[in-house]
Amino acid sequence: MTAPIPVSAIPIWSGFLTPVLEVLTDGQIWRKRDLHTAVEDHIGLTAEQRAEVLQSGQRRADNRIGWALSALYRGKLVDRPARATFVITDAGRALLAANPAGVTAKILQALPAYRAHTPVRAGTANTGTATDADITDEEVDPLEQIEGGVGRLHAEVAADLLKRLREQHSDFLEQSVLDVLVAMGYGGTEGRATRIGGSGDGGVDGVIDQDPLGLERIYVQAKRYAADNTVGRPDIQGFVGALHGVGAARGIFITTSTFTSGAREYSRNLGTRVILIDGARLAELMIRYGVAVQTRQTFTVVEVDEDYFE
Repeated sequence: MTAPIPVSAIPIWSGFLTPVLEVLTDGQIWRKRDLHTAVEDHIGLTAEQRAEVLQSGQRRADNRIGWALSALYRGKLVDRPARATFVITDAGRALLAANPAGVTAKILQALPAYRAHTPVRAGTANTGTATDADITDEEVDPLEQIEGGVGRLHAEVAADLLKRLREQHSDFLEQSVLDVLVAMGYGGTEGRATRIGGSGDGGVDGVIDQDPLGLERIYVQAKRYAADNTVGRPDIQGFVGALHGVGAARGIFITTSTFTSGAREYSRNLGTRVILIDGARLAELMIRYGVAVQTRQTFTVVEVDEDYFE
């Protein structure tokens, strides 16, 4: 099962409102990249925190600082004198001075300028009360909410995939893992993969081309095990022996369960290149490359095109 997305120790987006304003109090015009770095330095983010990334590949700190800047701009507390640059406004200085304990999302949302900038959804009256667009101190930013929701859905799908693979015949698993490898780009230009499992397979369930001409081949072993039935070192040793028997230097051992620490340590110290893929990783690859899953719904996230307004 895919591991849940960990809760980050980085402040949520509203935790960056005050640090951003404090950095901007020097009155200088800051370039976006330099401002992000200065804010991270200002609150003392560690190297590990700065290296955190979202599933989209964007740095988590950049995403949260970006949402804070966007909210401050909506409230007219910062201005953008040119593309990707920011400067504090008089209103920003005044709000910071009036709230020595820090600027919160609730304080921000009470500003008339912020509320005037927030679009009212169709079918709602502009009564001055909270709208669906409002956000609170307790919430992460919308992009992380989307990614977190997708992550939870994928975790459920991953668990279901493994359950179904364990319920199928071993032949089905052998073909499924070859389908995954072909989807990943192996199998040459023609996507050639051959299942050779059976009583006389010699410890190898499938073979797949690594290059377009088929000069290099990868041999595959697949074990349909229950979650509590781990693959140990003897299984890997047997697979390595089978690879030597066919003169192969590369192999992939895939299981619907997990590998023991002894099995992983043995594979790392081998002269023969053997990759171990456990059930969680297999399910993740199936989801990523669209094997045995279908797209239920697609969401498009947009942002303003700055070039359009230049």
